[in-house]
Amino acid sequence: MLTCIIRYQIDPTKKALFEEYSRNWGQAIPRCGADLIGYYAPHEGSSTLAYGIYNVENLADYEAYRARLSADPLGRENYEFAQKEKFLLREDRTWLKLASAPHGGGA
Repeated sequence: MLTCIIRYQIDPTKKALFEEYSRNWGQAIPRCGADLIGYYAPHEGSSTLAYGIYNVENLADYEAYRARLSADPLGRENYEFAQKEKFLLREDRTWLKLASAPHGGGA
């Protein structure tokens, strides 16, 4: 299992737009085949950092998921929404692999 963490820098005056964008991905991402952990908007501390986190089995599954997402009507609309409203200032993806036993399991 691989975890993708998307680190966003957002315009703090457009936080509500990022939250709408996040809700849309909350529908489209699971429908297109990724295991969405969630989207996180700024609350305390930094007003510009936000995150999206989801899991895929492997990079081949990621490529298939991305193809489905780009063909999904809500996925396309959400991408266009972000382009039009310009609330995303930067977007960086990091891929991580779980290194600890989940849920405190075995030693």
